[in-house]
Amino acid sequence: MSSDAWADLVERIVSCERCPRLVEHRRRVAENPPKRYRGQQYWARPLPGFGDRNARILVVGLAPAAHGGNRTGRMFTGDSSADFLMRTLHSLGLASMPRSVSRDDGLQLWDVFLTAPVRCVPPENRPTREELENCYPFLREEFALLGNVRVIVALGAIGFSAVRRLLADEGFSPVGKRTPKFSHGAHYEFRNREGRRIHLLASYHPSRQNTNTGRLTEAMFRRVFRRAIELARS
Repeated sequence: MSSDAWADLVERIVSCERCPRLVEHRRRVAENPPKRYRGQQYWARPLPGFGDRNARILVVGLAPAAHGGNRTGRMFTGDSSADFLMRTLHSLGLASMPRSVSRDDGLQLWDVFLTAPVRCVPPENRPTREELENCYPFLREEFALLGNVRVIVALGAIGFSAVRRLLADEGFSPVGKRTPKFSHGAHYEFRNREGRRIHLLASYHPSRQNTNTGRLTEAMFRRVFRRAIELARS
């Protein structure tokens, strides 16, 4: 797809104000930062996806973190979840650096594109159904532009649900009799009428709630992404 199509989509995402609750929340967070971020200018706008636009692996999270992407202006940047993800991508040759700190830190991703079903930070990381609905067209447009995607890694149950809907709306049906359900490490294959295949892998989200408790370890996370690489290259 042309760079004009990407530029148009990014501009519409960044300027979106469809959800009054999220607009108010993202601005309030920016106006009252914790001490460690005082003096920094927050992005406090919606976030477009980030990464390799020719990627075969699409990673779908939940939403920007209050003092991560909402502060830095880039998906999965500037917080512990970003560091957890980037260490894994870097260890597998998919990222140029093991940390994602700021929009201008020089980070490059190879064969991976990062996005989310919600583009603004939601209070308590809990978007409403209406907010998910308002953001959904952006996810669908990104997927349409990412024509090489063969594997989608969904981080968390909300991301998984969004991807299931996306694939159904794009004409993909699950192969086999199993109903796709979220569980860490789950793998489902989808196909459309033209025979295009998409593999959906599920992982716990690398939030502190999961990583600090040991519910999600780096070894568990790497296994999911190793599998994603194998499927993307098969």
